[in-house]
Amino acid sequence: MSAAKPLPRLLRISATAAMLACLAAPVLAQVTPDTEKGRYTLSPMSGGFVRLDTRTGVVSHCADKGSGWACYALPEEHVAMDREIGRLQAENEKLKAQLAAREPSVGGKTQKVLPKTESPRPGEPGAAVPKADGSKSADANRNSIEIPLPSDRDMDRMMSFVERAWRKLIEMAGRVQRDTSGGI
Repeated sequence: MSAAKPLPRLLRISATAAMLACLAAPVLAQVTPDTEKGRYTLSPMSGGFVRLDTRTGVVSHCADKGSGWACYALPEEHVAMDREIGRLQAENEKLKAQLAAREPSVGGKTQKVLPKTESPRPGEPGAAVPKADGSKSADANRNSIEIPLPSDRDMDRMMSFVERAWRKLIEMAGRVQRDTSGGI
């Protein structure tokens, strides 16, 4: 008979401990440190409040819709901008890879020497007329850069202009020197 009494007593102690643990768990889970004011921060806004979730950083607009208060998350512009930046970076890398595959290069720069012959301006006699049959391929036309050099006539005109401007500048400097030396 003495063996029967300790079993119910042990059962009561364990049941009481289990019940206290169940009641204490929610209370312990809701305790916040003294430095934390709470999870949400509210700021007044026209038509309601702006709510900031301090744990996740989500910003919501809360308003009374007549049947009760409701909060809706506001769109985050920086997330959309980060997505767009990522998309553009991926597209840029893809285009760089396509360009590198298309153009063979040495040291990162193309090594094509341009001719040093004098080419007449379009419309002048002797100017090359593009062929209508398209004997050159479209890729060759697109990848070659032709810079028309000035003719001798253009160079003479430019040199005479620079010479006249230089002479006028020297004359002006002489006049200023004469005026200042005689007037002071």
